Amino acid sequence: MTKKSWGYSRRAALLAASVWLACVVLPVASPLADETKPEEPAPEYSGMAPMLCLGCHGPKGMKPAAEILQHSMANTADPNAPFGEGNHACESCHGPSKAHAMSAGQKPPGVKFNKETEPEVKNQACLQCHGQERSHFNWPGATHNVEGVACNDCHKVHTGHDPILNPDSQAEGCYNCHQEQRAQFLRQSRHPVQAASNAFSHTGLMTCTDCHNPHGSDGPAQLKRSTINETCYDCHAEKRGPFLWEHQPVREDCSSCHTPHGSNYPNLLTGRTPWLCQQCHSAVNHSSTAMSGIDVAPNSFDRRVVGKDCMNCHGKVHGSNHPSGVALTR
Repeated sequence: MTKKSWGYSRRAALLAASVWLACVVLPVASPLADETKPEEPAPEYSGMAPMLCLGCHGPKGMKPAAEILQHSMANTADPNAPFGEGNHACESCHGPSKAHAMSAGQKPPGVKFNKETEPEVKNQACLQCHGQERSHFNWPGATHNVEGVACNDCHKVHTGHDPILNPDSQAEGCYNCHQEQRAQFLRQSRHPVQAASNAFSHTGLMTCTDCHNPHGSDGPAQLKRSTINETCYDCHAEKRGPFLWEHQPVREDCSSCHTPHGSNYPNLLTGRTPWLCQQCHSAVNHSSTAMSGIDVAPNSFDRRVVGKDCMNCHGKVHGSNHPSGVALTR
């Protein structure tokens, strides 16, 4: 047999083996497998919401929801609102509900905003409209989303006034989870955020969302700015600088010395001066030293020890523009 004819024979044998494998070894599909199950009809909108819904869920019905008519979502003049012309009112969020409305025994619509429904499902209903808002851009990676917080855990929709959007009640809503921050806002030095309902007359001048974006941000701790300092400068612009003589820890991070929610030390400091300063600055051979024990009772009863503080002299601790302010003394 020539080399050429051997090549033809080998290819013929491989072809025959392939045909045998396809017919004998591989399973043959059953004709029944091609039959597709009839698809269930898609749920239909009732076309009569909200009045049909409020017939049962009205003021005297179960789970009253009539106050939603006072909410901005019920603005019929806004084409982007669920109740706007061409939209489906209640069914815009809860899903098509014709079968549910027409039959008392029919299960409720697909999206139920209760504990049994997964947070992702509830949030997706809200993101249909709010997902394109600038303040919600970082929601996919936001801490609240990652931790499984649902929108209705904080927001109340079936009401004319959402408590979490009210400056007088917002903090209480946040404190439901952030108990540590509640305690910090009860300390003697604190930002004027509502510590507890009507507990302090001078609180309530700020809200949590003045600094934080609960829907996510590019900064740490869901801050509205990219850095801690940029967030602080929104109110404390005089600390921004630039200064001729700068205090480097101040430029790096305000929280090096300050705690934002509350402290038992003056000016929201993380520790009492001069000990706070001496965590970085050596106290050796300094006239106002405290840690070395010089001039401190019982070694001395000099009255000049009373009120010792670095800031008695270094008053421009955030920075100085004075030509002679290299030591931040003026």
